[in-house]
Amino acid sequence: MTHTRYAFIKARWHSKIVDGALQGFTELIPAAQVDVFDTPGAFEMPLLARDLAASGRYAAVAAAAFVVDGGIYRHDFVAQAVVDGLMRAGLDTGVPVLSVSLTPHQYQETAHHDAIFGEHFVQKGREAAEAALMIGKTRAALAA
Repeated sequence: MTHTRYAFIKARWHSKIVDGALQGFTELIPAAQVDVFDTPGAFEMPLLARDLAASGRYAAVAAAAFVVDGGIYRHDFVAQAVVDGLMRAGLDTGVPVLSVSLTPHQYQETAHHDAIFGEHFVQKGREAAEAALMIGKTRAALAA
């Protein structure tokens, strides 16, 4: 059975930037085929990604987050845990789980940085949609 639905998870930290990833994703995959889910932050995404992938409803799951240095925690630790968890969710379920999780070396809440990273997220959303479509096509060919 070929699925034509996709799940898209968005972390709510820096939502005005992260939401651009969904915009880019739905430029290639129609919004009517995308179910959108929010999480409080990036750390909660892998568990939800695993559950969505295991549901059998989705051809792929994409997860977007912007993990920045908040000054009081190791953002690189959080980012690594999230990416590892997303990869594990895909491997454990056999459903592609794609990461649009970015951890910039430097970010300041300025209009300039918001614009730069906002556009970057739109592009990364497009790339996640391209990956979802490509891996789906490749896997379908292997099954034929």
